[in-house]
Amino acid sequence: MEGHADFCERPLGPVLGITGMALHPSSIALHDLPAHTLVEAYRSRALSPVEVTHAVLAHIDRWEPHLHATYLLRPEQALEQARASEQRWLQGAPLGALDGVPTTIKENIATQGDPVPLGTAAVTLVPAAADAPPAARLREAGAVLITKTTMPDYGMLSSGLSSFHALARNPWDLRTTPGGSSAGGGAAAAAGYGPLHIGTDIGGSLRLPAGWCGIFSLKPSLGRIPIDPPYTGRAAGPMTRSVADAALMMQVLSQPDARDSMALPWQNIAWDQFDAGVEKLRGLRIGLLLDAGCGLPVEPEVRAAVLRAAQLLEQAGAMVVEMPPFLTQTMLDGMDHFWRMRSHVDMAALAPERKALVLPYIRQWADSAAGLSGEALYRASSQFHLTRVATVQVCSGFDYVISPTAPLPAFAAELPSPTNDPLRPLEHIAFTVPFNMSEQPAASINCGYTASGLPIGLQIAGKRFDDLGVLQVARAFELVRDIQNPWPLPPAQ
Repeated sequence: MEGHADFCERPLGPVLGITGMALHPSSIALHDLPAHTLVEAYRSRALSPVEVTHAVLAHIDRWEPHLHATYLLRPEQALEQARASEQRWLQGAPLGALDGVPTTIKENIATQGDPVPLGTAAVTLVPAAADAPPAARLREAGAVLITKTTMPDYGMLSSGLSSFHALARNPWDLRTTPGGSSAGGGAAAAAGYGPLHIGTDIGGSLRLPAGWCGIFSLKPSLGRIPIDPPYTGRAAGPMTRSVADAALMMQVLSQPDARDSMALPWQNIAWDQFDAGVEKLRGLRIGLLLDAGCGLPVEPEVRAAVLRAAQLLEQAGAMVVEMPPFLTQTMLDGMDHFWRMRSHVDMAALAPERKALVLPYIRQWADSAAGLSGEALYRASSQFHLTRVATVQVCSGFDYVISPTAPLPAFAAELPSPTNDPLRPLEHIAFTVPFNMSEQPAASINCGYTASGLPIGLQIAGKRFDDLGVLQVARAFELVRDIQNPWPLPPAQ
């Protein structure tokens, strides 16, 4: 095509990799190249967005029959965006920081003209009138929107089980779940469906798939990334293979949007300063939370990996102090009961034939709220605030808090939750959900593997508004952690 030869005829010069060392674009598969490397390669004309998009689409073709991570995968539309990006780079006029970079978007983040099924067959498919804020920012920055990614019914599961989408699976072990509710995004990032992915999180829906898929994700401070519709605890965030790429996404996603009534005032945060080196850790007082106080117990392999992470942080100069649990079963149950009632009310508005399409696990969970009294619902709703108070109070004595992202590794793909019990649905989110309620930034980064090779996530939480600090600590841990296993490859064809 016109212009493409100009890219290809130029010598493949070195560009910066994740570590800042020279990385030859031809030394690694195109679908595996990080976003910041791609941008530099486009700038130098070492690579074209078109050839990178072709490579990513071909890789998706190899993986997708096994993973089922995508929704509305439209290769020609993606290539059309890549061609437009190529022309902008040839003219030296990229749209923004992500121009030409392959990106996926969770399906509950509206994209203009596309239906938003929310993971359930019960939703009537109506084209969205406009891009939601995260999608709008990605388009403005020139990102190539490769595909939407899958989620479970109404985003109310920590798995890829859905009545609308095919069952999403984990590329590290196809027998296991990628987590949820950002199920497809977690699987896509680990499998190499391009470098950038965005999901949402109201109780752990970014961090849980990140932990179980071995990737990095940041749930930012509430309102840091504008989202529509906003809701208590709800955040959008990056899902990437590296802290560097997440920081690059934050530059774009944190731009203001008036549609979010809960958005923070825009700040000119120096996201490019995410790499403060290992020196960032020196003198920090870090809380180590090994017991959430309720929910499922931490499995031995998970505990050992988190203790190893704490040891590495101490060796780098941090002071790590074990902290007491602070979440109670009453808090966890209260949040659960309130969300049950919310879903019960939503489903009561559905015609019977449409409600029947909802995943049975979700229907049973929501229907169980029918007998809740007004007093019981009030007491349940009060647990959100009590959780917030307890979380902020216990974290106030530390610069950062580390914990397991989840108490267990990825579980069987076919299960809706680790307990497989709709009356005990939140027992695995006791480490993640407090930071949604407290509005604090919290990330998940890989810190080890089980004996069978499943990733184990380390959660890093900071004080409210200290999103950059969380990225810096995560980057420092990225520099000191043990050698990482190679990313999984698609099954032999």
